[in-house]
Amino acid sequence: MQCVLTANTPKITHMNSQQPKRTINPFLLKLAGFISMILTISNSYGQHTNPSRANIGLIYPLSSNWTHAPLDTNNFSLNLLAGVSAAERGISIAGVSNIVRQDARGLQLAGFSNHIGKNANGTLIAGFMNTYSAGKAVAVAGFANISSNGNGAQISGFLNKGGNISSVQVAGFANIARDVKGVQVAGFLNVAKKVKGTQLGFINLADSAGTQIGIINIAKNGEKSIGVTIDENQTTLLSFRSGGKTLYGIIGIGYNLNNKRDKYAFEAGLGGHLLQIKSFRLNAELVNGGLFSFKGGEYSKSSFRLMPSLKLAPHIEIFGGPSINYINTDTEEGRNMTKKYISNWSRNNGRDVYGFYFGYTAGVQFSIL
Repeated sequence: MQCVLTANTPKITHMNSQQPKRTINPFLLKLAGFISMILTISNSYGQHTNPSRANIGLIYPLSSNWTHAPLDTNNFSLNLLAGVSAAERGISIAGVSNIVRQDARGLQLAGFSNHIGKNANGTLIAGFMNTYSAGKAVAVAGFANISSNGNGAQISGFLNKGGNISSVQVAGFANIARDVKGVQVAGFLNVAKKVKGTQLGFINLADSAGTQIGIINIAKNGEKSIGVTIDENQTTLLSFRSGGKTLYGIIGIGYNLNNKRDKYAFEAGLGGHLLQIKSFRLNAELVNGGLFSFKGGEYSKSSFRLMPSLKLAPHIEIFGGPSINYINTDTEEGRNMTKKYISNWSRNNGRDVYGFYFGYTAGVQFSIL
């Protein structure tokens, strides 16, 4: 048999050995290797923990659960940026955010935020914020924890909002809850309905409260009064006292009747009822205040007062007693206000004066609803 070559028969040619070779982009090689590693780890984890599911990825939907991730329940999640799932039953870690549409148990750790659609039972740690509907989670955030019905511990740098708290809320600025059977500690404000525990902050608000420790304490079952006081330096103050059966807060503003320059006065502090027998009470107060003129200079005063008080009528009480005081002043009027010291010293050629001395405070107050 003969083979005949015709004009239409394609010619077979050989590649020139000197022809340039095609190269693959190094970035694509690294990306392929990363994806391969993710799939290998995910498959290996699934084989060893079957029927548990793991989700590992970059950001939804670039993960081992792909577009099905919002419907999956995971025992382990690791996302370099953000992950989405239906529920979590173990550990979920994200560089930015964990987003769980339903319930979460275990540990949720995120660089920025955790968002749980329903119950959170476990530990939530976020650099900025945790949000969840309910549950008994321990929530720790750099800025805020927000929950509508949660009753676990909440610790944040700025704000906590929860439901019925049965442990503790600690915030740099404010705590807000319904019923509290534990402790609220805030740098400025605590708000709750019924408190069977302690509120500690500058302002504490509740419908009914156990123990409130702050400068302003408002509760329906607490005491509130407005009073007028005068001390040994003729400083007259209009003061608001508020608190419970044992502790109360004090804040006041006023005027010094003798000075021409350092004449505007203020004070704030805490007091306690040491003894109560019918209409007689023995109170102790620790306050800090001073005088100022809006033109520079300093006169600061810290005082411990022991003040017996007597109720003249259901809403009228008179009180008065001795005090021991510490002052620090750099003004001429401040130096002239105290003549006799228990102990004193000075600096800057006598310009700055420091010292302890005895004094007194007396006043009358009217209780308000």
